[in-house]
Amino acid sequence: APPATDPTSAPLVTVDGVALAGRSWPARGHPRAAVVLVHGFTASTDEPHVVAGAEALRDADLDVVSYDARGHGRSEGSTTLGHLESHDVAAAVDEARRRHHRVVVVGVSMGAVASLRYAAGVDGVGGPDGVAGVVAVSSPATWRLPLSARGLLAAGLTRTRLGRLVARVHMGVRISDDCALGAAPVELIGDVRVPVAIVHGRQDPYVRTADAEDLFAAAAEPRRLHVVHHAGHALAPEVIPTLLTSVDWVLDLP
Repeated sequence: APPATDPTSAPLVTVDGVALAGRSWPARGHPRAAVVLVHGFTASTDEPHVVAGAEALRDADLDVVSYDARGHGRSEGSTTLGHLESHDVAAAVDEARRRHHRVVVVGVSMGAVASLRYAAGVDGVGGPDGVAGVVAVSSPATWRLPLSARGLLAAGLTRTRLGRLVARVHMGVRISDDCALGAAPVELIGDVRVPVAIVHGRQDPYVRTADAEDLFAAAAEPRRLHVVHHAGHALAPEVIPTLLTSVDWVLDLP
């Protein structure tokens, strides 16, 4: 097999004028399809689990495009926790489509929210003609956070002025002062007219397994739900095999 390729820079600009630091992992040889990998809150394209996910997809003969979401890493702007991030997804899909006509979007946590918004076409981008399918990993169904120490910490970071300051100084994440979250994913997923695979870790400390079940119940066919029993939140190593089979499921559909 040809040697693995190193990631290359793929800068993006969104329709609302935000410059994003993008990266691509070209497949070995001719790609079967392209994947847009959308990371979660506080992550980036340098985060080890994001890199591991991108490399696994690349090694499965897929071209991978990822990026630092607005307000994260080396990108401009401020995060809106998944709302305006649908524009980020759209810019990456445009780049991925230059590489292959079939594109699957893999969204993780906040990235799953943005990916579902994009696929539902609610922000004037995306919609049913945009992609072959969506794989939503660790996606919340509603804006309710669990009543746990980690859930309260997440609420404090995102919903208070002090929390936003802490996130900017200590996590390198710029959170918008005006996070109008809009419709929750469970309200949008029924408008997604492409295949949706929902992947969730049973041990997720931030998002309940019931959220994944609610999303699955609200989604249109074709749909798929896979709960990974020993996995936590986002792109834990235990999730990667299920992520790959979910992308294959999308691509194998007629």
